This record gives sequence, C-alpha cells and structure tokens, in this order.
Amino acid sequence: MRSREEWRKARVIAVETPADEVRAVTFAVEGPLPAFDPGSHTNIRVVIAGSPAIRTYTVVPSAPGTLKIAVKRHPNSRGGSAWVWTLEPGDETEVTVPENRFELSWRAPHYLLVAGGIGITPIYGMAKALAARGQPLGLVYAARARCQMAFADELEALLGERMECFVDEEGRTLDLAAEFARLPPEGEAYVCGPLGMLHAARAAWQKSGRSMSRLRFEVFGDSGRFAEQPFRVEVAGLGRTVEVRADQSMLDALTEAGVPMIYDCRRGECGLCAVDIVAAEKEIDHRDVFFSEAERRENERMCACVSRTLGGHLVIDTGYRHEKAV
Repeated sequence: MRSREEWRKARVIAVETPADEVRAVTFAVEGPLPAFDPGSHTNIRVVIAGSPAIRTYTVVPSAPGTLKIAVKRHPNSRGGSAWVWTLEPGDETEVTVPENRFELSWRAPHYLLVAGGIGITPIYGMAKALAARGQPLGLVYAARARCQMAFADELEALLGERMECFVDEEGRTLDLAAEFARLPPEGEAYVCGPLGMLHAARAAWQKSGRSMSRLRFEVFGDSGRFAEQPFRVEVAGLGRTVEVRADQSMLDALTEAGVPMIYDCRRGECGLCAVDIVAAEKEIDHRDVFFSEAERRENERMCACVSRTLGGHLVIDTGYRHEKAV
C-alpha cells in the first residue's frame, strides 16, 4: 500500500556542504510544483549497487520550481546517502511531488522544535515558517560537534535567543524533560533526530502528563542501535525464505520477492507492516516508534519497514496463507 505518488523529472543544479558529512542537493523539477509546507518529503529514484531503488528525504526551503534535500553521509547507509554524495550539477533523476506526514498544526500558542543531528532538516523549514508568521517558538538543536550542525548559523541569526545549541564536544547535554517543563501547557513539541532521542522524548512527554496529541516526531528509517547485517527471513505459512541485504529493508526484500505485504509510511510510525516474530537466531534491532518500549522488549512483533535482526535466520508470520484449491 502506498500513498499516491506523482513523479517528475529532476536535474541537479546546485551542490553544497552545509556541515561536515552533510550534502545539500538542489534539483530543478520539470513542470509546476504545488506549494508544500515545512516537514514535507520527496521520494527520489536512486541507484544502489547498480540496481534502481527509491529513497525518501525531507525537502528544505528552496526557490520556486526546485526541491532541495540535505543528506548526511551515513557509514551504515542502505545506499541512498552514498548515492546522493555522487551527484553533481547536470545529473538527472526523478522525484515525487512533496507530501507531508510531519506537518505543523498551526493551532498552538507556543511551539518547541527539537532537532538531533541531521534531524534539523524538517525543523529548519518549520522554524523559518513559524518565525515568518510571528509565532512564539523555541528551538533546541543537539549534535556531537558544532561542525556537524547544518543550517545552525542561519537559524541562530534568525532566532537569536529563541534558539539554543547543545553540543557534546562543548560539554552541553540536552535535557528533554527540562525543555518540556518550560513549554506552556497547551504548547506543542516537534522532534526529529536519532531513534534514541525520539524514544526519550516520548517517555519524557508521557511522564510530564501532557497530551500525546501535542507531541509530533519524525523518524529516520535507517537509525538503529547496531550496524546493518544481512540476514535470512522465512515467511511462515508461505514456504518462502528471502535473503535481506545489509543495504535494504526487510519490507523491500519481501515485496521484491513477491511476498504480499501491507504497508504505508515506511518509517516505523504507522505499524501497518508489523509482522509476528516466530523465531530469531540473533537479536532484533527494533527501529520503530510505533511499539512501546515494553512491546519491543517482548519481541513478539516488529515493523518490517525499518526493523531487522543482527544476521542469521529469522522466521516471521505475515498473516497471509496460500489459498487451498477447492
């Protein structure tokens, strides 16, 4: 299952490096582009190990008729970030018209924006949009090193004291509970960063007693506790065993092999692709934000779009069965 996608031809017109290990690429897109809100994303046709694939990236503010992405070079990438780093002006590909699953509500009396590392990409556009409309906001930006903070100088110039940076090398650690405590009761928080940050944010928000409807977050599909390993997945009831490469998701491997799957977000948020875990030789690396911490510890189900195992043989049950001949 997919959202409706409208593909357009695109040509690279600019390449920048806004931070260490971050490549910003601007595409000129064929045909008129509808307006899109901050937090939107586009799908891009990429080539990984000589084979076509699709990867999804947040679009950041850019000139009309263009789409711009900012991508961190990830050592454990499934191949998308490495491909983006090969792009040069004049290269061509295809992109989709942006859609948004991480949109601002525009209803809150105050907004807290929280970014961790390359999670700044949707937050960057949100901060600019809120500031332009005169909305009360604060932004906290955490990273290991100052040189890794894309768009930080521009945002500090725009927001002044409304922005605070927490840099590990400078001995400053982000305290999410304290930040949430300072937020007015009806305020909303928007968080994008590594999986650990998202789990911590959800736990701190729940502990504060605030409505979960006022916490929004964006996930990274390739963010986990461990480096990606290839593994085998056996689908109970279908008699199929599929090899999952280190640079692909289990969902992609299953669908490419013709295994019927239900899915939507591909980011570990909606839970539609969740499968039952029958047996696992190695530890499961849960990378979703759909299941609770307790559910992840139980190891009974996993999101096929982002979660994986640390090698070996995995047996799952999708719920599908071959129809018996009458």
